[in-house]
Amino acid sequence: MKKIKNSLLVIGALLLAQSLHAQTVDEIVDKYIHALGGKEKLSSLKTLRMQGNLNVQGTDVEITMTKSHLIGSRADITVMGSANYQIVTPAKGTAFMPIQGMAEPTDMPDEQFKVGQTQLDIQSALLDYKEKGTAVELQGMEKVNGEDHFKLKLAFKNGIFTTYFISSKTYLLTKATGKRTINGELTDIETIYTNYKQNADGYWFPYTTSGIQGETNYDKIETNIAVDSGIFK
Repeated sequence: MKKIKNSLLVIGALLLAQSLHAQTVDEIVDKYIHALGGKEKLSSLKTLRMQGNLNVQGTDVEITMTKSHLIGSRADITVMGSANYQIVTPAKGTAFMPIQGMAEPTDMPDEQFKVGQTQLDIQSALLDYKEKGTAVELQGMEKVNGEDHFKLKLAFKNGIFTTYFISSKTYLLTKATGKRTINGELTDIETIYTNYKQNADGYWFPYTTSGIQGETNYDKIETNIAVDSGIFK
């Protein structure tokens, strides 16, 4: 009886493993896109504005992120009365951070600019990823907070690599990792995405993100609003 029970457990484990590994990249991506509302819904997202606060070592930082799909991204950062910004377009990345001692706008380091380029796609990097020239590789399963996640490695056409961890339960993105150069050193970067909610227009967003700089909580996310392209210049 014990042998039969053990055999059934082994068979069950094998079937589960086969089920997980039977999923192809495109099947996982399709379910991820569906979890976010579907291809038609995501394709209708053209602009967004996200407002929130980042707590850095006890200091509140106000953040307003404004994006126009594949056109430009602007992050306005207010800290201790100092107005700072970062702008990325397909052609250029600029930062003006008086809080860091900058006296005038400065070109972003090449790697930071390239990472910013990948984030100009507000409809999701995985939507029609092949047409965008992005390579996606399934690297198996990994636990995140005790739950199984599909591990997808994305290679963007500009040379940036990012790994997505997509829940096998909800098919939402819960973690992204990559290696980035910070202060001249190659550093492992991890971003956690939680508190998914639909905004007033029915788009799903993680309203909380946690990373190397701290935790950002967004209290307002507006979509398909009028955005003056001049703010990206």
